Amino acid sequence: MAGPSSDYHRGEMEIAEQTATYQLVMGMTKWGSLGLSAFLLFVILWFCTGAGFMGGAISGLVLLVLGIVFLREKPGAAH
Repeated sequence: MAGPSSDYHRGEMEIAEQTATYQLVMGMTKWGSLGLSAFLLFVILWFCTGAGFMGGAISGLVLLVLGIVFLREKPGAAH
């Protein structure tokens, strides 16, 4: 019978670069979404409601701070 057709062995490949890239993309998505949502809240409240600049700025800042608190990496969360 013929031997294996390739030298590939499942589960033996070094995946550190792929893991690092995945973590980078997920982090950029998470923090970018938070920043964008805080900015949109600020602009919408500033221009589309009677809250004005200060109401929008305070609301956007509160959303940003709460997002940082809840989205930051927790200690011991390694899988």
